[in-house]
Amino acid sequence: MLPPPLSNLPPSLKAWHTKDGITDYCFPFIQKPQSRCNDRCSPGYRKRPNGGYHVCCYDCAPCSEGEVSNITDSEICHKCPEEEWPDEKKVKCLPKVYEFLSYEDILVHVFSAFALFFSAVTLFISGLFIYYWDTPIVKANNRTVSFILLVSIFLSFLCIFFFLGHPVDITCLLRQTSFAILFSIGVSSVLAKTITVCIAFKATKPGSSLVKLVKVSNYVVFSCSSVQVPICVTWLLVSPPYVEFDHHTYPGKIIIQCNEGSDIWFYSMLSYMGLLAAVSFVMAFMVRTLPDSFNEAKYITFSMLLFCSVWIAMIPAYLSTRGKYMVAVEIFAILTSCAGVLGCIFFPKVYIILLKPDLNSKNVIMEKIKL
Repeated sequence: MLPPPLSNLPPSLKAWHTKDGITDYCFPFIQKPQSRCNDRCSPGYRKRPNGGYHVCCYDCAPCSEGEVSNITDSEICHKCPEEEWPDEKKVKCLPKVYEFLSYEDILVHVFSAFALFFSAVTLFISGLFIYYWDTPIVKANNRTVSFILLVSIFLSFLCIFFFLGHPVDITCLLRQTSFAILFSIGVSSVLAKTITVCIAFKATKPGSSLVKLVKVSNYVVFSCSSVQVPICVTWLLVSPPYVEFDHHTYPGKIIIQCNEGSDIWFYSMLSYMGLLAAVSFVMAFMVRTLPDSFNEAKYITFSMLLFCSVWIAMIPAYLSTRGKYMVAVEIFAILTSCAGVLGCIFFPKVYIILLKPDLNSKNVIMEKIKL
């Protein structure tokens, strides 16, 4: 077959060379045909044999989790370094996001606001009790123990700031131990107030030997709370908490958290605090109906019921979460339980001091005793 006349060829065709009187032509716009049974694998995918008859045929499989490929028809995917994670298309590795309860988080602002608000309320109640130190309602049920309880509640509200922000070694050491000791002092104070109610009602006869036991309740705070101190000290000496970088819980994130070190000592601390709360609740429940003036046993019962309910509900929520949400659950439990104790025990007294001052007098108490 002879080639067409040169005059009829399009301008894009040019003579290549002449051999044996026959002119060859180059067709630059025509590509060499390729034989393919599937499309090429895009970046982010790798070639995978499909088990067919032709070895040139394959499937395109997406790269596995944590792997990338950045070339077409890649044979393998490359794993990202531990500090990095693939982008959405699995084409390149990006630095992982660090996760902790940062001060830029709205949740931290809420917790901080509540902690500062209730701390201010606690300071106000403390100042009110100091001003009315010699009035009957402040004297009722041991004013010294009441003041110790207020101080422990105030410091418990502030101790949540150890849980906020970027964890470091010192905050990991202080957050659980400070919370444990302060809560133990607070619950021991509640137990001492309950014992005071019980002894005060039993010691109604003049010259009763039980009157001397009222002062014993002051030592209950020291003796019960002092048990928590060696637990925490041993914990810090044997297996102290430390900062941990968790690369595996959430893909694409590095969780910066405090590892408690020893679960045994951590749960020993919680168990002792729970034991104190349970004993306080049982004793307050037993004496809640005693007809004493300004009897706060029923308020102690409500406060310990709320305290125990919060921490019992917190345990499964705490164990089922990770990262910053685990910390948020514990902070919520601390704030709620402290606010419950503060409200149930002290708000009725504040109500009488500020709004019903006529009830805060010795004459009213004497009339109730005569009735």
